[in-house]
Amino acid sequence: MAKTEVLIVGAGPTGLVLALWLAKSGVALRIIDKTDAPGTTSRAILFHARNLEFYHQLGIADVAVERGVQFAVVNLWKNGRHVGRVSLADIGAGISPYPYILILPQDQQEQLLIEQLDLLGVRVERQTELVSLHQTPKGVSARLKARDGNEEIIEAEYLAGCDGAHSFVRETINVDFPGGAYDDLYYVADVEAEGPVTNGEMHGAIDDAEFLAIFPMKGQGRIRFVGQAGPDARRGPELRWENESGRAIERLKVTVKTVRWFSTYHVGHRVAGAFRRGRVFLLGDAAHIHSPVGGQGMNTGIGDAVNLAWKLAAVLEGRAGAAILDSYAVERRAFARTLVRTTDRAFKFVSARGPIAKWLRLTIVPRIVPRLFEFRATRALLFRTISQTSVRYPQSLLSSGKGRRIRGGDRLPWITIGKPSDRAGDNFDPLVSRDWQAHVYGKISLALRAFCESRGLPTHVFPWRSEMRGAGFQQDATYLIRPDGYVGSACRAGNVAELERYLDRHQIRMTAK
Repeated sequence: MAKTEVLIVGAGPTGLVLALWLAKSGVALRIIDKTDAPGTTSRAILFHARNLEFYHQLGIADVAVERGVQFAVVNLWKNGRHVGRVSLADIGAGISPYPYILILPQDQQEQLLIEQLDLLGVRVERQTELVSLHQTPKGVSARLKARDGNEEIIEAEYLAGCDGAHSFVRETINVDFPGGAYDDLYYVADVEAEGPVTNGEMHGAIDDAEFLAIFPMKGQGRIRFVGQAGPDARRGPELRWENESGRAIERLKVTVKTVRWFSTYHVGHRVAGAFRRGRVFLLGDAAHIHSPVGGQGMNTGIGDAVNLAWKLAAVLEGRAGAAILDSYAVERRAFARTLVRTTDRAFKFVSARGPIAKWLRLTIVPRIVPRLFEFRATRALLFRTISQTSVRYPQSLLSSGKGRRIRGGDRLPWITIGKPSDRAGDNFDPLVSRDWQAHVYGKISLALRAFCESRGLPTHVFPWRSEMRGAGFQQDATYLIRPDGYVGSACRAGNVAELERYLDRHQIRMTAK
């Protein structure tokens, strides 16, 4: 009988990121997928700043940025006429070291992550299917069927279900998946084309016809259509590109030369009733699905993976109490429910039909939206919302204290050290250790330094600058940073007792027990 510490079911971006973080932490794992090869097409294409920050911790952010496309402009079209232009250049300046939206499709993400796992000696076991699982107080017994039909039983301490919206893991552990699906049919077309919409910018039709957007892709003339099929699509034969191409060409003045691939899909909105059953966890689409507005799906799944990975690694290494695993479901399910509500409202607006929706799109949007984005506050609000840099966990059992505006559960605000021209780095550089650490912005007391040294807790002291106050930091306060870059505890200057209580309460150690 084979044994491992973590069995990951599903090798999409969520499962692959979970595997990569665990592997880099020295955790024994196996990752299986019932497909015979990684995907070559994908609907998910947007990659946001918060996940690039996670990729920085994994040492792969630069490669991701190099392989992707940064887009900085959204063009608005009405009835075949260009009517507006919204600049998104450096929309997240001062918020993240990655102040933009990156186009990096899911299939390319998978390729990058598989390459990194290969370097660590971890291989995805293809055409391998989970056929049953049984939990015990000490682990999970899973029966796997390989490509040759042979079966084996594997004993794992924990199992992660990253197996998509139709998750076998979720069904097996009897977790409901309430929600529904929208009636309309949507399509994706990856094409090579010519025309004004192939200029490396995003384009969207805001007229009274169905939703249609074009995204720039890597490569000369490559673009991707994302559109809402006509109202008769559900009643007619199988939808083909030929059914939609005429309207797309007319509305956005494009000449399509080659259709690389075309697919259709329905949009759903669901959140699993639980993200955990004993030693089994649900992540990604197995736990939540929502509309494509803002490109949140793939990004949210990767956020799930990072959130769970460091906690599993700490518990398996004896560096934290098993109770911290309870925080995964609390933190990520609360965010998923909020996300579904938010994207649902936005999706209904962009896809709505009727006179009021038509008036808003044709009259208000082209006049008001470009002007709104001239204001820094509007740009910052949009960036924080879609980039997931505003995700926080105030209700988590791991969140406590406050240091000026920064509370336990907040993402650590990003700030450069010294002037940008100094190339002196930033306060995210230490996060590459993917471990607990104490940050002090100002001066550290002798008592705090001695305590951190006694516990082996890495401590980073950043000389005080006025910009730190603007970012929300309290001078000389202590911020205990989690391995995923969130603040665990914030306490006033020199409060060693509070820091000690936090570490002891969660049984956090810097070395294995």
